[in-house]
Amino acid sequence: MNENIKDIVIRPAVNADLPRLAEFLQFLVNAERPFDPTLKEGEIFYYSIQELILDNKTEVLVIECKGQLVGCGYAQIREAKPYQKHELFGYLGFMYVDPEFRGKGLNGLLINELNKWVLSQGISEVRLDVYYDNEAAVNAYKKAGFKAILTTMRCDISETDNE
Repeated sequence: MNENIKDIVIRPAVNADLPRLAEFLQFLVNAERPFDPTLKEGEIFYYSIQELILDNKTEVLVIECKGQLVGCGYAQIREAKPYQKHELFGYLGFMYVDPEFRGKGLNGLLINELNKWVLSQGISEVRLDVYYDNEAAVNAYKKAGFKAILTTMRCDISETDNE
């Protein structure tokens, strides 16, 4: 890691972080566009970051290096489907690391901290969504212990040949 590990701080997000977190969200949207032709043009806000920060069932963390925000993610407690073994699970989202800080283990550190929070809520099942073709992200999550269990597929039937 080029940055010394002592220069890295992972902490809960605060309202003062909102402008930078809003930038991160748009960076994420733009990174996901090539994998999802259904995304609208322009700015997209998947969720209100401020509401996530205020929600007691969500932990939003930021990665700081020398006072600069370089990444973020959240863990959220969600209800499982009635047919699943667990009643609640931790859901990870808004996972972002600035490109110049990627490949340095920061995503793994962030996931570890989010997992600790989920465990502190008495929950051990953790899930996330990732685009199937986003090999870098898929590999990062596999490295963190995640396994694929479901693939969502789509078809725009106006574009298919209905012979």
